[in-house]
Amino acid sequence: MATSTICAVATPPGRGGVGIIRLSGPDAETIAQQIVGDLPAPRQAALRAFTDAAGEPIDEGLVLYFPAPHSMTGEAVVELQGHGGPVVLDRLLQRLLSLGAVLAEPGEFSQRAFVNGRMDLTRAEAVADLINAGSEAAARAAMRSLQGAFASTINTLVERLLAVRVHCEAHIDFADEPLTEAESSTTALAAALDQIKVDLQETLRLAASGERLQSGLTLVIAGRPNAGKSSLLNALAGRDAAIVTDIAGTTRDIIDTALHLDGLPLRVLDTAGLRESDDQIEQEGVRRARAAMAQADRILLVMEDGDVNDPSALDLPAGIPITRVINKIDLTGRPPGDLDEMPDTVAVSALTGAGLVALREHLFTQLGHTHEEPPFMARRRHLLALQTAAEDLDEAIAVLNEGLGDELVAESLRQAQDALGRITGTITTEDLLGEIFSTFCIGK
Repeated sequence: MATSTICAVATPPGRGGVGIIRLSGPDAETIAQQIVGDLPAPRQAALRAFTDAAGEPIDEGLVLYFPAPHSMTGEAVVELQGHGGPVVLDRLLQRLLSLGAVLAEPGEFSQRAFVNGRMDLTRAEAVADLINAGSEAAARAAMRSLQGAFASTINTLVERLLAVRVHCEAHIDFADEPLTEAESSTTALAAALDQIKVDLQETLRLAASGERLQSGLTLVIAGRPNAGKSSLLNALAGRDAAIVTDIAGTTRDIIDTALHLDGLPLRVLDTAGLRESDDQIEQEGVRRARAAMAQADRILLVMEDGDVNDPSALDLPAGIPITRVINKIDLTGRPPGDLDEMPDTVAVSALTGAGLVALREHLFTQLGHTHEEPPFMARRRHLLALQTAAEDLDEAIAVLNEGLGDELVAESLRQAQDALGRITGTITTEDLLGEIFSTFCIGK
């Protein structure tokens, strides 16, 4: 149970019609009363003057009071909703601090909600994901996670693992007593574990789709000078994100552009043309281009139609998937779209837009996304936990099939259950909580 009372501005920085300060903790009522007088009835808004130490008004606005435990954090919470001027909000904040409140850390309100049992970790993370959603699909997925869709899926898997553990541990504890056929059947246990494995893999697939919505993917546009890389970026972005000229080497630095591909957030990087140069600035641009390619999820290698140079001479990084984009087909008459004779190759004209629909569909498929909207949002840590659980489950199945003992089966199932528990927070550490909530905005 927290002993401090925290406060923070809960609205974005800058000027606005409304500014909200949130106060949470054991002394929230006492501190608020010294600023607004009597608090209104719980969950009812009332107009009050917000006063300084001398009783002079700082602002006037609405007060909302949520007594513990019926609040977002599970503690007493008071919200002061005044005018959204930075000077006014800062004066109110300083007044709260002078009365004993302390500034909240990033995500501390949500962290207290988790600690006080008001929400599990998936719901807490969904709050931040909903705020940061970059598309309607991401917002819908985050909202479903906030309503418990992801937690419900994980909890169901945990319950099924626990049921099998009970059978295994019953066999250990009562090894000298006869068990029913259902309790002792290795075949039945193996079938149950196999079905859990199928459902766990499906959860992992859906979580991977949700994670792509949350974090997005990085595409790097690369190729020789004047192949049309910047024109392709502008065509994909639907605006003039990069300067386009006939002069080779126009792009020296990386141009970083965010866009959406049918709801999938993408970070698209336009890079300097890959060639040898005596120009120090262009050399640095090529170095940065190669560094960006090494970190990409996929490379769009742009080639001018008719270019007979060997792409392998560009020394692209190993292990990064590549889509070849044959550009400037408006000059050659080549039909747009996928090339049957060359896999992962799409013919386009960045100038006219021909072939861009095919390129978008190709990327959508190759990046592992589908038009099926994920049922919940997920993060990288969730994927790692699900993968660990899947490995532990595979170990349990192998041990069971080899007849190596119920103790080893039960232990592997416990480890799988613990891995899933780290997703919802039933098993957690201070370091994990710090890592998660430090990414939240202050006041949330």
